[in-house]
Amino acid sequence: MGTLLPQISAGNRLKNYYELTKPKIWYLLVFTAFAGALTASFLAHILIPPVTWVLIIGGVAAGSAAADTLTGYNDRDIDAIMDRTKQRPIPSGRISPHNALAFGLILAAISLVLAWLINIWAFALMSFGLFDNIIVYSKWLKRTSRTNIILGGFSGGVPAIIGYVSVTTQNIEIGLIMARLVFLWIPTHIWSLALHVREDYRKAGVPMLPVVSGEKKSVRIIAGTTLMMVLFSILPFFINHFGMIYLVTASISGVIMLALSIWLLLKPSERASWIVFKVTSPYLATLFIAFIMDSLFR
Repeated sequence: MGTLLPQISAGNRLKNYYELTKPKIWYLLVFTAFAGALTASFLAHILIPPVTWVLIIGGVAAGSAAADTLTGYNDRDIDAIMDRTKQRPIPSGRISPHNALAFGLILAAISLVLAWLINIWAFALMSFGLFDNIIVYSKWLKRTSRTNIILGGFSGGVPAIIGYVSVTTQNIEIGLIMARLVFLWIPTHIWSLALHVREDYRKAGVPMLPVVSGEKKSVRIIAGTTLMMVLFSILPFFINHFGMIYLVTASISGVIMLALSIWLLLKPSERASWIVFKVTSPYLATLFIAFIMDSLFR
């Protein structure tokens, strides 16, 4: 006989399903899609119709929420072990695994329909993003390889390029650079968090980099990935589509990220790794704001 779930109000039920989608993750991804679309619009001098905006934002939000919900379904057993995640809706018993699975599949279907209504490129990218995050990362690599977030990180760049190709495929290299920037951002973002909570991952048997490689090697790798990310972030200036607004923003924010990663490298600690993790999201958002502002004034 199954365990009875506690009776909750409709408002709390909606809150639980909203929490199930991990909104702190998909907010930023939706913003990269918004920035990709707006940047493409300004550079190509194309006005985006309101219905296209609805399809872009709605599709990426649904797709990202679907991926987070279904990875949460896949990870429900290890989430119940780790202190950081055991109060999430599924392991805490607020949402049953069956309902979570159904909800995630519905969101995925909605995202694919909305992407199809944009164009074939958006649909193909949405399909790839869902597959990479849910199957490649969560189902296959997360529990088997320290490189899980590398191959599983391609999906992180998908929203940015979906936003771009929803407007135009002209100068597609810009959309690819925006997506690549997110891809290079993911290791610093995830591994700095993993370093902060490595005992949780160790307890759950998840081979994240800090668990299998140790602290000293991990902080060196994080410093290296941060350097690659910052160097790559300067590239858009040299493809002659972005100017001084972007270059100055990328340079200043890059120096901040490098300084923090060097601090972590020289004095590894949970506090330092947590601060690096917390700064990575504003850093990425700042770069994408710079994309928008620079393209607006070109």
